[in-house]
Amino acid sequence: MIRRCPESPDKGPIPIDNDVSRPREQCGVFAVYGDPRAVELTHYALYALQHRGQESAGIAASKDGAIRFHRGMGLVSEVFDRHILEDLGGSAGVTAAIGHVRYSTTGDTNLANAQPLKIRFIGGELALAHNGNLVNAGELRRELEEQGSIFQTTLDTEVIAHLVARKGGLPVVEAIGQSLSLCEGGYALVFLTPKAVMAARDPNGIRPLSLGRLGEAWVVASETCAFDTIGATFERDLDPGELLVIDDSGIKSMTFKRPGELRLCIFEYIYFARPDSDLRGLNVHAARKRLGRRLAQDFPVDADLVTGVPDSSISAASGYAEASGIPYEMGLIKNRYIGRTFIQPKQEMRDLGVHLKLNPLRSLVRGKRIVLVDDSIVRGTTSRHIVSLLRDAGAKEVHLRISSPPYRYPCHFGIDTRARSELIAAFKDPEEIERIVGADSLRYLSLDAMIEAVGCGRRDFCVSCFDGNYPVKIPEGVSKRMFEGPSGSPITR
Repeated sequence: MIRRCPESPDKGPIPIDNDVSRPREQCGVFAVYGDPRAVELTHYALYALQHRGQESAGIAASKDGAIRFHRGMGLVSEVFDRHILEDLGGSAGVTAAIGHVRYSTTGDTNLANAQPLKIRFIGGELALAHNGNLVNAGELRRELEEQGSIFQTTLDTEVIAHLVARKGGLPVVEAIGQSLSLCEGGYALVFLTPKAVMAARDPNGIRPLSLGRLGEAWVVASETCAFDTIGATFERDLDPGELLVIDDSGIKSMTFKRPGELRLCIFEYIYFARPDSDLRGLNVHAARKRLGRRLAQDFPVDADLVTGVPDSSISAASGYAEASGIPYEMGLIKNRYIGRTFIQPKQEMRDLGVHLKLNPLRSLVRGKRIVLVDDSIVRGTTSRHIVSLLRDAGAKEVHLRISSPPYRYPCHFGIDTRARSELIAAFKDPEEIERIVGADSLRYLSLDAMIEAVGCGRRDFCVSCFDGNYPVKIPEGVSKRMFEGPSGSPITR
């Protein structure tokens, strides 16, 4: 299957594997200590975090002084059944476990790269699961290989495991803390030993990680929606540079690296997190509604109805409708049995998913002027397809409103947009993109408007995908790609 080049319908076909239809986030992590239902709770929590990764899933549990684990390719429902959960210790009073769902932003798509990873070293057994990217993973890996380390995966997670193993003469908590002090990037990690659970967040807090309470037990998760699923209560977000240790003596907090400025990834509010999650005390659905209201204030248009691209844009679309007074309608119907298009690991599956996932409600959109609200445009292929769907269904006008600024710079902290050649807004202005996607008008929120609408200060977020100012120094070899055009030629900011 081929598509026509998104730059112009006259430039001929391109292979579909060049398309990047959505920003793609990496993973979700979960941990629990102190509840005899640990395996079962982890299993349920992974269902709540499934939106963060549909490529693989895994659980590691501490049982009888050893760590058992199971991981597999596919959805949580495909990887685990009753027999596997029982073998992990599902009804045997196992009180500590960690879990992971994955979409690959680094590393290949295969079982070896599924998580949690488990290692045996001089300090004992250790399992770990990771969300995010290390920008210096390549450098650290080369150093470790020169010192004799042999890698079994292509994950930067394994780099962390080898760093810990190299410090195996230290108590495991010190080994982890010293190893993480060498890591640069955005990451959230959970660790499991036979006697403890640990959790760590990068010094800038780019990737989210929260602590919760379930009776006498402690839980940690990428999003608070996992707490709601298992009946836990939110306690607090982990601080940047914090390492938590949870064992029979209670919970201890330490700083493994001096924290920088808190720079939570703004895309958690725009797209990644579930609407029912809270980040930094702000509800995601409420933040998205404010983004939609601000869009309506800044970019009004005469129209008959407002609709959003399911599911991540529904909240913003409802906010636009409320502020504009234009009725909100379900102009696009989502097939609930199709996963997030962007999160499929193979491009062929992502392309098929776009066509199967959405269908216009023809009787509703025919002859109407439509405001179509979406959260972002990466390459433009998905936006063009949706606009075309609405026009084919008889829409008279389609006005596209984006609840974030133009996505111009690659992310190196856990979102799979690591080359500028993937990003249509890096090389084209909104007027050109408007023509490419076929909309009657296209408007983006400004960076300042987005920050004001979310409700925190600009310095509280990582917005590097919009302005190119990274909170962590990017190694030269990694950053070179951000200044390359579609043909590999250098470009300027």
